[in-house]
Amino acid sequence: MRTVDTLGTMTSHQNTQTMKPATAAKKLGVYLEATPAEFREGVVSRAELNALQADPPPWLQELRRNGPHPRPVVASRLGVSIAGLARGGITEPLTTEQINALREERPEWLEREQATQAEVRKEAERIKQRNAERAKRDG
Repeated sequence: MRTVDTLGTMTSHQNTQTMKPATAAKKLGVYLEATPAEFREGVVSRAELNALQADPPPWLQELRRNGPHPRPVVASRLGVSIAGLARGGITEPLTTEQINALREERPEWLEREQATQAEVRKEAERIKQRNAERAKRDG
């Protein structure tokens, strides 16, 4: 049996990590279809994503401020789950103005979903405390 020395032939080069625009938009918390064409049509490197996060250009600042916002952002701003949005009939991205209007109108579905979400958070906190107490006791 013969071993081959591969260390001498290995090159140390760093691959540039890239992602699809949809992935980058998700990480930036913006609705992909509202981003500029050059963003949607290219690929985004990790360095470019970091630069966008550290120093957002005007288009990104505007999208984050006024939308349209993707469902996870809408759900977060309304204090409900994404499924709760769907149950409330909200399936499209909303602008900040539309989100604020829903907050003011307080439709029944929104109040119900906010209450459900509050219960979910409360239960998650109870379980977290229980597990911490068990770990303390058993550890």
